[in-house]
Amino acid sequence: MKVGLVCPYSLDVPGGVQNHVRDLAEALVDHGHDVSVLAPTDDDVTLPGYVVPAGRAVPVPYNGSVARLAFGPVSNARVRRWLSEGGFDVLHIHEPAVPSVSLLALWAARGPIVGTFHTSMTRSRAMSAAASILRPSMEKIAGRIAVSEHARSTLVQHFGGEPVVIPNGLYVDRFSDTPRSPRFARAGGTMVFLGRLDEPRKGLEILLGAMPAIVRAHPGVHLYVAGRGDIDAARKSVPRDYRDSVTFLGLVDEQTRAELLASADLYVAPNIGGESFGIILVEAMAAGAPVLASDLAAFRRVLEYGQLGTLFPVGDSGALVEAAVELLDDEVRRGMLRKAASVAVRRYDWSVLCLDVVRVYETVAAGAGRVGEER
Repeated sequence: MKVGLVCPYSLDVPGGVQNHVRDLAEALVDHGHDVSVLAPTDDDVTLPGYVVPAGRAVPVPYNGSVARLAFGPVSNARVRRWLSEGGFDVLHIHEPAVPSVSLLALWAARGPIVGTFHTSMTRSRAMSAAASILRPSMEKIAGRIAVSEHARSTLVQHFGGEPVVIPNGLYVDRFSDTPRSPRFARAGGTMVFLGRLDEPRKGLEILLGAMPAIVRAHPGVHLYVAGRGDIDAARKSVPRDYRDSVTFLGLVDEQTRAELLASADLYVAPNIGGESFGIILVEAMAAGAPVLASDLAAFRRVLEYGQLGTLFPVGDSGALVEAAVELLDDEVRRGMLRKAASVAVRRYDWSVLCLDVVRVYETVAAGAGRVGEER
């Protein structure tokens, strides 16, 4: 099957949707499918051969973050040329409502179309206002996928339909086969946080504020923070006497990311909102890192309501301290979490999820002809 994948966000910047699209493309190729990915990206960035640049990305505030999107005449021309020349059996658009190449592709395309919806914004006034405008275009999507129940609720609320839930995935063995690294493993305990430093919804400020109390209760523990953002500004938010207990690594590559998680005695996700799934929790569990996460609905589902990790009230720094200290002191509990999580994460492996996605493709493509341009 020849598949065209569309990613609205720049592929040269790490992110949940970008990682999902890239990994799905690789899984489809591994299963013998012919794949082309259209995405915003700088023309001078080296990317896999299956990626077609859709134009230079522009940073735009979106859903509590900063998204790098491409929308305009150049991108529109590239979208139409890609559709015209692709000869795709199915077009798979990620985040079809996002004003980037995803929406341009939806407007321009006809034929079998699948859409994956990642966003959880059930009370979004902007999406509600846009829904009436976008609904006719959304009717072109024959197969609708949501990455979580919350993303599904957002989709149903604003656009209707009967989407199937197929969660974010990962290559589990890439994490489970990574050994602990002497670079990060600390005798006094290793804590890890991954995420943008300047996104308030990621909750880093809450974790950094909790560090003095954690260090006082558990001397020798060390926190590694990895992610894009202003390191100097983030470091200043840590009290001076405790700065030696926190290392800011900046943006790290995939191998370092896996080594960090494999070396963690505790992965902390203090997010305060805006999460529809929580793939980083799955990555941490796959690498063997016990998880401590804020009690967001999306995280609660991934951690099976506390069976696969520990939850604390959203934004409660004191509760974070208490839970972190208890876990760091309880090696048996951490071992139990590792064991349970190592089994549960297999359901998220791309070898499983790719087959679910292909079944959607086969359903929408049956007797529908090929993807082409609207005239």
